[in-house]
Amino acid sequence: MKKIFVVPLAASLVLTAIAGTAIGDGHADKALQAAIAARQAQMKLVSFNTAILGDMAKGVTPYDSATASAAAANLEAVAKLDRSILWLEGSVQGTVDGTRAKAEIWSDAAGFDKAATALETAAAAMAQAAGTDQAALQAAMGDLGGTCSTCHKAYRGPKN
Repeated sequence: MKKIFVVPLAASLVLTAIAGTAIGDGHADKALQAAIAARQAQMKLVSFNTAILGDMAKGVTPYDSATASAAAANLEAVAKLDRSILWLEGSVQGTVDGTRAKAEIWSDAAGFDKAATALETAAAAMAQAAGTDQAALQAAMGDLGGTCSTCHKAYRGPKN
């Protein structure tokens, strides 16, 4: 039983080491890749929870106060993550593989910070509204969607 576990574990550790070396040799360093992966995970969580709320707002799925409240609370928590460790300078589209981050994130840091703060504000408003009723959810959804769209237009590059 131990051999069955140890061999795949050892093989995966070797493959991980080889992959890590390849990334370090020809691409961005590990810190940039880790930051990119973390912020992409953050955006996936934003998208996942926003989709739950959006489907309820549009009537695609039945409105459920508890589910809406949970998704909104998740969204609020994720929006508050410390951006300073997620958006490392040098992790720009065209410089590093796997990112759509535009250079404007760093050249217009004040604007990007304002956009990120707007997400925090919209997520907090959603957390207050989501569990109330579908009408309140719909109203908050408009602000949230606008906030996301504004930031993406300014700071997210095209798909590669």
